[in-house]
Amino acid sequence: MSSLFLRALALATLATAATSLVGAEVHGRMLRVCADPNNLPFSNDHEEGFENRIVRLIATELGADVRYTWWAQRRGFIRNTLNAGVCDLVPGVPFDYELALTTPPYYRSSYVAVSRPNLHVDTLDDPKLRALRIGVQMIGDDFVNTPPAHALSRRGIVDNVVGYLIYGNYAEANPAAHIVRAVASGEIDVALVWGPVGGYFAARQDPPLAVAPLLPSQDKGVPFDFAIAMGVRKGDDALRDTLAKVLERLKPEIDHILAEYHVPHVDQAGPAGAVR
Repeated sequence: MSSLFLRALALATLATAATSLVGAEVHGRMLRVCADPNNLPFSNDHEEGFENRIVRLIATELGADVRYTWWAQRRGFIRNTLNAGVCDLVPGVPFDYELALTTPPYYRSSYVAVSRPNLHVDTLDDPKLRALRIGVQMIGDDFVNTPPAHALSRRGIVDNVVGYLIYGNYAEANPAAHIVRAVASGEIDVALVWGPVGGYFAARQDPPLAVAPLLPSQDKGVPFDFAIAMGVRKGDDALRDTLAKVLERLKPEIDHILAEYHVPHVDQAGPAGAVR
């Protein structure tokens, strides 16, 4: 999950407040959304991501049109988008995200192990990992470690680990796919990757790659699974409450979309389930 977000420009917020989608007054309004234009499987500027599909469902339910502001999800994303008043909704933020007011989660997923079909890994305690070339995701210019990287380090598995930036090469389409394609090409043997990325791109390799949620779901206090919600500006309780009701009503349709994109699903009270 990338490092997102920044502070409000009060005049811009006031200037756009009259056209914001708030509470029950939704019909004929505009649902203003900020999203990354090159971030499949989540979103892109052709609206091909699963978050694009879910936003469209929500807008249809509310009788609203959708207007996107496209912005790369890098440090400062929230400051320059949601808090600057250029949009009212950011899909796909962590539940209880400190920089936004969040809805109840609409899915929960986990980190997964992506490997070629003849190699099965579903736990970081698998002895095979000490002899395999392992890819892990790194975040940002400061190379912050993701949970699987921390867990491998605690086990002394370091020398055979290769880091891949979550951001990838943004000049290319679908930069997050690089780590999964590295498994398909044989550059690495297994990738420990955020579930929606792993599930989506593994299914698109030829042949498709194996995907297994990492178990257990929590490793010495470091979680491998996370609840994902919609984010609105702090103080916009009316919009948050409206979205919460819509997400609850649309749960079957949202679950169907997530399954189409092979997003691994984690039950709230249990370990990661099968990749759908």
